[in-house]
Amino acid sequence: MYSKKSFVIFAIVCLFSMIAFSQSKLTKDSMYADSLHEETEQLLIQSRQQKLIDSLLKSQLQKDLLSAANDKQKTKELEDKISRMAIQDSIQKAAQYKRLSELKKRATRFAVAPFSDTLFYIYTKIGSFIPQERAVAINQRIIQLYEDPFFQPDSLKISESDDSYDILYNNEKLVLSITSLDALWLNKGQKLLANEYLDIIKKSIIAEKKANSFDTWLKHFALVLIIIAGLAILIFLINKIFKHLTNLLNQKKDRYLKGLTFRKIKILSAEQLQQVAIKIKNILRVAVIILSIYLSLPLLFNIFPETKTWTGKLLEWIFTPTKSALNGIMHFLPNLFTILVIYFLFRYAIKVLKYFVDEIDKGNITISGFHADWAQTTFNITKFMLYAFMLVLIFPYLPGSGSAAFRGISVFVGVIFSLGSSSAISNMVAGLVITYMRPFKIGDRITIGEITGDVIEKTMLVTRIRTIKNEDVTLPNSAVLSGNTINYSNNTKPEDKGLILHTTVTIGYDVPWQEVHQALIKAALRTDMILSDPTPFVLQTGLDDFYVSYQINGYSKEANKQANIYSDLHKNIQDCCNEAGIEILSPHYRQLRDGNMTTIPKDYLDKNYEVPEFNIKIKNDQSDNGSPS
Repeated sequence: MYSKKSFVIFAIVCLFSMIAFSQSKLTKDSMYADSLHEETEQLLIQSRQQKLIDSLLKSQLQKDLLSAANDKQKTKELEDKISRMAIQDSIQKAAQYKRLSELKKRATRFAVAPFSDTLFYIYTKIGSFIPQERAVAINQRIIQLYEDPFFQPDSLKISESDDSYDILYNNEKLVLSITSLDALWLNKGQKLLANEYLDIIKKSIIAEKKANSFDTWLKHFALVLIIIAGLAILIFLINKIFKHLTNLLNQKKDRYLKGLTFRKIKILSAEQLQQVAIKIKNILRVAVIILSIYLSLPLLFNIFPETKTWTGKLLEWIFTPTKSALNGIMHFLPNLFTILVIYFLFRYAIKVLKYFVDEIDKGNITISGFHADWAQTTFNITKFMLYAFMLVLIFPYLPGSGSAAFRGISVFVGVIFSLGSSSAISNMVAGLVITYMRPFKIGDRITIGEITGDVIEKTMLVTRIRTIKNEDVTLPNSAVLSGNTINYSNNTKPEDKGLILHTTVTIGYDVPWQEVHQALIKAALRTDMILSDPTPFVLQTGLDDFYVSYQINGYSKEANKQANIYSDLHKNIQDCCNEAGIEILSPHYRQLRDGNMTTIPKDYLDKNYEVPEFNIKIKNDQSDNGSPS
């Protein structure tokens, strides 16, 4: 209960506060208007008094000038006084006009607009009638005259009173009073201003009566029908023209629509380009029809007096943005020229740089300590830096570059880029380091981690490898940089010995190692793409419990064909060992030799080869008593 009372009390206090505030504001506005009027009236009184004094002084000086016609010195003095008075009068008038201009800046004007269009404005008050009340009363009186069916324009007359010129109807009904304050405010004579207002009121009432006559309305409706009919014909012609364009497009598509390409990149096929052209044509047709309808509305609204004011607004909605856009384009042209100059300077500088880079890449130009395969990467980095510098120079010349919205978008894009591209930047940095480390190049056979294959692409972000199984593996540059890379192709140039390919075979201790070496070297020499010079060699890499490990090593210049070379080498090792009668029984091949077939294939055995007999030897042991056991 207590809370409800508190809320009611609070609401009442707020209501009274609002009322007090509004009353205070009205009082302040009223006081402001009164002070403005008092300043203007005081200015008028001072002007009248000064005119009266100046008139009296001037009249007296003129009399003195006539009486002193024979005295040249006195005549000259009087003429100088009159001249100084004229100069002083001009100075006073200038000061008065300046003060009046300052008052006008603070004043609020109220329109006299009984028929929508403004006839004139009221700035000053009469007695207790403030300017707003005067304007409302004048509007009502003019409307009453318009509604009078027996209105006679000649019955409007000007009547001069003590301090005003009154416009009366039938010499009794007051329409408007023009005071000396009104004349002073507009810097015109009272009678001249009264005649102007009388002429304006007469013409406005006559024009409004004429505009709302029955004959005029018939003409208006006839014009409306003509405009609508013309609009319908125009829309029909527009549809006809665009239909003809569609037929022409279909007939000439093979001639004009051949697809859209950019630097040998096919962006749109002929059919897709045709569909795009048709859609653009339909959008243009609808846009032209809407624009035609919109532009016909001002014609319709201009027919009727009640809607004439809408005409300007409708046209303003179109022409104001268009004018602003054209003015913006015209103001932007000098900046555009500057941007084009900067762009072409940087473009041709990059072209010159590209020429030298291509020459370095081809080997026509050599720089000590700078490898040819660095050229393209260095060019890309330099080009990026040049374009960035170019954008920095162009940025101030872009339209809207100084606006808060443009700066906000720039900051937002920068934040998004910095937050979302940390891994991309690390890959780019890794790509640069890899480029200048030169661990591999395109076409090299490499191993990274568990991936072995040929390098098919190097970019700033990733390295792509095609494995021997024709699988494309994409590795981020950061992973490449952080791992170990084995390059098989580095030493396969003509001046190098070549890559050493090796494989291990294990042979039992019963076979002389000289025979094994001879057989393995023979197998290596028999293998295609293994060089005979340098000569293949064998390394014994281990003496294990049941066998010896023999490693055959051969030189090759074909690092990308290792799988085929190893396959052939393994086949040749089997053949050469079989030919030499060497059995490959390891790692753990156990058998009893007597009575078992050799592991060497039959094709390599002698025709008279026989399987050894299975022999069993029995040893008789004599016991202590002499009997066999």
